[in-house]
Amino acid sequence: MTLAEFVDVIRACAGDPDEYDLNGDILDVPFEELGYDSLALIEVSARLKQDHGVDVDGFAELASPRAALELINGAREREVA
Repeated sequence: MTLAEFVDVIRACAGDPDEYDLNGDILDVPFEELGYDSLALIEVSARLKQDHGVDVDGFAELASPRAALELINGAREREVA
């Protein structure tokens, strides 16, 4: 999954934050600074499972989009293998 695809999922679940432009360099910006709390991340996790077949345990505890993408793409690779 690319950052752009991930941002689309975030927007669909939790909307756009007031503090940051999600089209910018947000890979290492903490979700909390982006304005997303653990409830928003749980919703994103559920959407990833529903729409993309990716089951990512512990998603709500992740710190940043980079960490999320590493977890998502790692889970996808394990499912293919």
